[in-house]
Amino acid sequence: MNKVNISHVDNMHNQWLRSLNFYKTEMSILKGLLTEIAGKNTGSEAANEVEHFENQFKLQTNNIDVISHEIHVNIDAIGKAAQTANAGYIDGKLLLDHTALGSKADDLEKTAKELINSFRKFAQKWM
Repeated sequence: MNKVNISHVDNMHNQWLRSLNFYKTEMSILKGLLTEIAGKNTGSEAANEVEHFENQFKLQTNNIDVISHEIHVNIDAIGKAAQTANAGYIDGKLLLDHTALGSKADDLEKTAKELINSFRKFAQKWM
């Protein structure tokens, strides 16, 4: 049976949650800047882009919340397994969910970075 040390898994969970929290905060800051840009530029071209970014910030913030919740559920499941585990090791089957969450967090981080870079170009154009 494949076993994994739970301290490694816990460190990864914490890293993902910190990263997701950073991007959630970043989305909030950028929404404020977007509101400022929208107030200064009322033309249809700017309005279309403002709506696009507004929708993307909402979508990515929601995605962050969903993945964060899934990570917390995984933390709880691993914690319960660890209570009955031998010497701090758990069955590797729980690692599959953990690995999938890592992929989701990495994908979301990539998407967030692309959105932020795209928004910065937009902001430079309209500020």
